[in-house]
Amino acid sequence: MSNRQVIIAIDAMGGENSPYKVLKGTEIFLQKEKNTRIIFFGNKHLIDQNIIKNKLDIFNYEIIDTKDIISDEDNVNTILRSKKNSSIYKGLQFAKNNENSGFVSSGSTAAIMVLSRLHMGMIDGIDRPAICSLIPNKKNYSLMLDLGANVLVSGSNLFQFALMGFCYYSIINNKTKPRIGILNIGTENNKGLEFLQEAADLILSSFLKDYFIGFIEPNKITSGNCDIIISDGYTGNIMLKSAEGISNFITTNLKDIFNKSLINKIAYKLIEKDLSKLKKQVNPDIYNGATLIGLNGISVKSHGNANPLAFSYALKQCHNFIINDLNKKIIKSIQNI
Repeated sequence: MSNRQVIIAIDAMGGENSPYKVLKGTEIFLQKEKNTRIIFFGNKHLIDQNIIKNKLDIFNYEIIDTKDIISDEDNVNTILRSKKNSSIYKGLQFAKNNENSGFVSSGSTAAIMVLSRLHMGMIDGIDRPAICSLIPNKKNYSLMLDLGANVLVSGSNLFQFALMGFCYYSIINNKTKPRIGILNIGTENNKGLEFLQEAADLILSSFLKDYFIGFIEPNKITSGNCDIIISDGYTGNIMLKSAEGISNFITTNLKDIFNKSLINKIAYKLIEKDLSKLKKQVNPDIYNGATLIGLNGISVKSHGNANPLAFSYALKQCHNFIINDLNKKIIKSIQNI
């Protein structure tokens, strides 16, 4: 690990409750990473006003004033041609042109995807970026990709996702031999679409074969038996959103049940510690920060509705990738194939 200074370019305007949630999240992040240099991109007046009004303890930063605003309704042509002075455009441009830097935003996913590829380009040997994030399981967490960047993929794309996921996992957990699986409708070798079969064959023909456990079904994702879960973006995104919906349904109903009567409230008190532990384990805030892995640079997408704590975790993800040279590890792995 290097002692070099990390620089994080931050879109201060993207997502709900910005710039406050971005600024507060930065304050939380800087409590532990004091040597990180912060560059905010956005409306300078609003950023300054929020820092003063909320008495935020933010240091080692500067603000680049941007005027254009990218909305979720903007199409690709509008983003590329008419929003060149936006916080996302300028922030990514900065991250590309400065060493030891990365970019974080809660803004439009489409804009971040398009402009990340425009400014950063792809790592040689990687055809497409993948949205990659941590998801909780019974034992700890798993890494899953792709979660929405690529609706249509080939077996070669999935093999590249597996390679990048392996490099990512080596940063967050270098003490465990990761198990790689491909999301499928069954575990049998003859199950699933042709590109899934092709991906499995490619993995088995590479050094990743020592880590490959085969196909896994969606109902086993939270078992903790697979550390790196590979999927096309369409399937991965549906799985993720379905899981979020079911989780919200369960937690909402549990709250109603425990508030239903005095006996239920007493029952809650008896198991409060266990429920608190479970809540912490599945808390989406600590898993916030999806990486656009495969780019020739570091670009991290935070949830649009992330709160300040969740945004601080997205910054933490970005910082870890820069310090641990994620892209260099991917490049080295490609060269060794």
